[in-house]
Amino acid sequence: MKAIVLNGHGSADIMAIGEVGRPTPAADEVLIRVEATSINRPDIIQREGRYPPPPGASEILGLDAAGTISETGADVTEWRVGDRVTALLSGGGYGQFATAHTGHVLAIPKHISFEQAACIPEAYITAFQNLFINTRLANGETVLLHGGGGGVNTAAIQICKALVPDSCVIVTASPHKLERVKAIGANDVIDYVHEDFAERVQNITDKRGADVILDHIGAAYFGKNCASLAIGGRLVIIATLSGREAQIDLGRLMVKRQSIVGSVLRSRPTPEKAAIVRQFREQVMGHFDAGEIMPVIDRVMPLEQAADAHRLMESSGHFGKIVLRVLHAD
Repeated sequence: MKAIVLNGHGSADIMAIGEVGRPTPAADEVLIRVEATSINRPDIIQREGRYPPPPGASEILGLDAAGTISETGADVTEWRVGDRVTALLSGGGYGQFATAHTGHVLAIPKHISFEQAACIPEAYITAFQNLFINTRLANGETVLLHGGGGGVNTAAIQICKALVPDSCVIVTASPHKLERVKAIGANDVIDYVHEDFAERVQNITDKRGADVILDHIGAAYFGKNCASLAIGGRLVIIATLSGREAQIDLGRLMVKRQSIVGSVLRSRPTPEKAAIVRQFREQVMGHFDAGEIMPVIDRVMPLEQAADAHRLMESSGHFGKIVLRVLHAD
């Protein structure tokens, strides 16, 4: 099959289309004929050599895929050949075929395209896991999301408004993205280039602070994130783009009864991920079925332009998800 291969590690220039062996599904897996996949930040970090795939996972980039099932493993009973599905992967999405564990697969609603469906697994499940499983965001609470134009945070805004409509969603974004962030459901927006987000959060919340903060920046935001938390607030860190080491005021943490949670999705054991996907299916997929949540797509590009797609994400010039369309000779 055709797939994106890496000629070492480094810049996007090392990516090229190549021929690789088609994967074979294990007994508890399905083989998906991939029609679309999406770009996720971990793809870039893996390409750079700083985020190797978990043991046994495909070396090919790509953490989600949408298409049709072309083969099922001996133990698979839930899915049939021809089913339209999207799946959470540990790798392999940047190819014409990919395998997925049966418990990591979701049916695609009839009105959703393969390109839209490819946006769902990694971004929306990451947002759901961290806001509703790890930090238990509740109606009436305030959540702060950083980097509102990215795939995870555009997903998070929509999920918050669907599951906890009385929550207050505050989003930081660059100046040219503020209005678009507000248009998809944010209650308040903060221009992180020209404003101090910690001060603005205090103003917006009448000095109460945010109950939940979802952060992928890491060290550079850590102090201000802690200062922005309410009593009993929860900070969940899902990436460390600005660095891994930061100082913490343990006294404030204790007095304000705050929690700091670290979280990853990709390296979790297969049964844990299956449990998260099951909860996501039960609590969120109905909103896709009803048309209440729709993926925000910046653009769709052919698989052969994966390097250009990576450069676009690295420039932060996108809003929402960048999708790769996978073509087949037939």
